[in-house]
Amino acid sequence: MPRRTVPHVEHVTVHGHRRAYVRMGSGPALLLLHGLGCDHTTWAPVMQSLARTHTVIAPDLLGHGQSDKPRADYSLGGYANGMRDLLTVLGIDTATVVGHSFGGGVAMQFAYQFPERTERLVLVASGGLGPEVSPAIRAITTPGFHQAMAVLSAPGVRHVATAALRLLSRSGVRHVRDFGEVADIYDSFKDPRTRAAIRHVTRAVVDWKGQIVTMADRAYLTEAMPMLVVWGADDLVIPVAHASNASALAPTARIEIVPNAGHFPHKDHPERFTKIVRDFIRTTEPARYDRTRWRDLLDEGALRFPVQAEAGESPVAPVHAVRRAAGA
Repeated sequence: MPRRTVPHVEHVTVHGHRRAYVRMGSGPALLLLHGLGCDHTTWAPVMQSLARTHTVIAPDLLGHGQSDKPRADYSLGGYANGMRDLLTVLGIDTATVVGHSFGGGVAMQFAYQFPERTERLVLVASGGLGPEVSPAIRAITTPGFHQAMAVLSAPGVRHVATAALRLLSRSGVRHVRDFGEVADIYDSFKDPRTRAAIRHVTRAVVDWKGQIVTMADRAYLTEAMPMLVVWGADDLVIPVAHASNASALAPTARIEIVPNAGHFPHKDHPERFTKIVRDFIRTTEPARYDRTRWRDLLDEGALRFPVQAEAGESPVAPVHAVRRAAGA
């Protein structure tokens, strides 16, 4: 296996806030959006391969990684605006937007706000497709989270806990395969600015009952845009059943379930993930924004989809068939 190149992290200041990002390759643009508490390195196993045919842009979202962590707007809309402005500064007009977990919610919001700049939408174990989410994420919204994590992230406790999590992640037990990534997120909580930012981000999309943001009421708009949904079959953070929700909400979407993968299928099976994404791009035409068509979809939406799930509820329509990932 060829040695993976360590990408160079660059920085740009937008609206007074310093933002970190990685740019690799050339060709049509791929915008890779990481999940809650992660950063651009979550895409490290696939960036180099994707960059052989595309310009890959992998930012650290505001409040994450090497980007600034100000007291700011951490809503999905705010993040979508930030990604539009970052692409503009980098001279990129349109992109296929790939979002993992919380980043999937940002990707959906970006496509909704800026359809003229979105060629395709790829959702990886994405938020926004149903209410269920792991108790650990719901716990971030509780009043005592910041204080509790201040204690739990003290050097001695943190070092022992993260070492144990990483050891478990290498045990071969499928239910703990994601603990290495959990350890990285846990370790980042040593910075109080990171803890505060993550709390603000989580409260914008989750409460104690689960996810409070859904694409159900706007899913029909994906008819105007190629959409791929990828999920790990053993995801314990956001249930794989949400892939069925996506199929019910957006019948034209391509659904791929990756066997023997958890919440990070792009890390568990990077070659398979890259093949899925490449095949999707190769076999679909990039969306071309047509204002008249978009207006017609909006006008017809209430008639064609008269009953939509309320925010925080799963769609009721079942999925009848889910195509398995290549090589399953």
